[in-house]
Amino acid sequence: YTLDNDVLSREQRQFYEDNGYLLIRNLVSDQDIERFRKEFTRICKREVKPPGVMIMKDESQKSQFGQSESVVNKVQDFQEDEELFRYCTLPEILKYVECFTGPNIMAMHTMLINKLPDSEEQTFLHPMHQDLHYFPFRPASRIVCAWTAMERAHQDNGCLVVQPGTHRTALKPHGYPQWEGKTNKLFHGLLDEDEKIPKVHLVMEKGDTVFFHPLLIHGSGINRTSGFRKSISCHFASSECHYIDVKNTTQEHLEKELQEMVCKKYNATSVELKDIWNFRARLVQGERINL
Repeated sequence: YTLDNDVLSREQRQFYEDNGYLLIRNLVSDQDIERFRKEFTRICKREVKPPGVMIMKDESQKSQFGQSESVVNKVQDFQEDEELFRYCTLPEILKYVECFTGPNIMAMHTMLINKLPDSEEQTFLHPMHQDLHYFPFRPASRIVCAWTAMERAHQDNGCLVVQPGTHRTALKPHGYPQWEGKTNKLFHGLLDEDEKIPKVHLVMEKGDTVFFHPLLIHGSGINRTSGFRKSISCHFASSECHYIDVKNTTQEHLEKELQEMVCKKYNATSVELKDIWNFRARLVQGERINL
């Protein structure tokens, strides 16, 4: 799962091989994080409107708050926002990413998550899932997520929860959990979760960054505080990866849902899944080869 490199220690490589994730403390500077936070605020206020960005909102509060920090829970696909996309090009991030993807690196999926204070409805509980469910490209071993806490993340405000070692399992069927209607669009989860597998809550300070494998089973709880829990992330892949046909696989129903969302957003009659990901992808280091 890791490549030969002079960045990770032998212990760090073995930890990732065994567990499917690696937490690096204090990796991203306060200065950079505050710049990302300011840009998020500008997007919420509609002071900037980056092309292609998907702004996801809490539907239950939209009419009351309009578009504000109190209702926007995710800014997705920010590859055309120069300020937020800086995250994907930070040398301190890329030096670790290269340990998993190799030197030719594509940024494939970007998100700034603003986990809002929740209620007993558990609107922002993200059920346990595998990120590979969302990605029609392989091999999985050359894909990695970088996820940086923009403020302290802990159990009370919905930190990441992982099941170590599950990156060695196959991609499992996903769908909306039984509490459908209380989860946001595309918050898919495992249809058959093994509750016997131990879970680890990743308590992270501002600037801490976790790198994890796309098959690692993970999720996040609800935010029981009165504040927000922000994070910024990017899924990177080797540009030597290749697309797969998801027909007759567990990902086929997701393809249809994504196609419907994109067609509605851009008033299109049809779109290919490969085209969606080509639109999102941006080269950040090396050469674009096959993806």
